[in-house]
Amino acid sequence: MQDGSQMLDFETGEVLYFDKPLEWTSFDLVNKLRNNIKRELGIKKLKIGHAGTLDPLATGVLIVCTGKKTKMIENLQYQTKEYVATIKLGETTPSFDLETEVDATYPTEHITKELVEETLKKFLGEIQQIPPAYSAVKVDGKRAYEYARKGKDVELKPKTLVIDEIELLEYSMPIVKIRVVCSKGTYIRALARDIGEALNSGGHLTALRRTRIGDVTVDKCISLEQFDVLVKSMLALNNMNNQENR
Repeated sequence: MQDGSQMLDFETGEVLYFDKPLEWTSFDLVNKLRNNIKRELGIKKLKIGHAGTLDPLATGVLIVCTGKKTKMIENLQYQTKEYVATIKLGETTPSFDLETEVDATYPTEHITKELVEETLKKFLGEIQQIPPAYSAVKVDGKRAYEYARKGKDVELKPKTLVIDEIELLEYSMPIVKIRVVCSKGTYIRALARDIGEALNSGGHLTALRRTRIGDVTVDKCISLEQFDVLVKSMLALNNMNNQENR
């Protein structure tokens, strides 16, 4: 994928690893990628999709499948994921991240590094998690965020999830940074909320990076700009080979 001499067959199927940029939706990246490939290769249709949504305010690993490889998406979505999350304690927001403004503040004087480390251990293993109101979970045929953005309350049922690993990476109150290895469907925003509550305070995400899906780590990913260069070099090499074979 990262070698310009490698011929990629997007219509038959490819699995591509991208580092999703900040403020892009997962659909934004897929749509841009689809348009770029169609334009460069001169094709009219391209089957393409991603294996696991990332919020606009999150960055990191996004696996994209094309052609017949889109059949792999469901299996890829079930792979274990790793995140590095930055949480601000003592404040909450309705969306549990920076999409919305702070709606409440809480004391943090009682929180110590040792308390954070002990609290994180409570989230190891199988847990119940209520998804954020600002999420794509469907309620009566509509996405939960559609209700939330209109100021309407919706009742979301808790989901069973598995946290395989969770550790404190940095402690600089009121900011803490954690690493989380978890199952499909885990909302790290909701985890930030729950950690804040478990600390008898509040919490919301200020940054999130997905660093791994299965065996695909972020260092194996490329940007859209790098991909465009790759496709152009691939086409140039193909044209050169065709001329030599004439």
